[in-house]
Amino acid sequence: MNPLIYSLAQVIVAVSVLVVWVFRHANVAREFQSFGLGDLTRSAVGAFKIALATLLLAGLWFPVLVFASSALMGLMMLAAQFFHARAGSPWVRRLPSLVLLGLCVLLACR
Repeated sequence: MNPLIYSLAQVIVAVSVLVVWVFRHANVAREFQSFGLGDLTRSAVGAFKIALATLLLAGLWFPVLVFASSALMGLMMLAAQFFHARAGSPWVRRLPSLVLLGLCVLLACR
């Protein structure tokens, strides 16, 4: 597959996560509250996802970083799917993390 597609997938995952956790923090807070998770958990998850997003972007120059960061981000998206399902979220709210999970699997399997 074209390396440009992998690079684009890295950027899409990383930028999507950064936008959500930096600029849409109020929405994230409401979601975590609906999941029954506390502020400390939300902060830890946010820091971890932001770090992984940064590593995915760094992976554009240092490819060795891509496998671990995409695999771990994929696990975070899998956890998001679990909590959305447990909370009974509609599919439209589950779809973003499902798409990002798919992109992470693509990146990790490269």
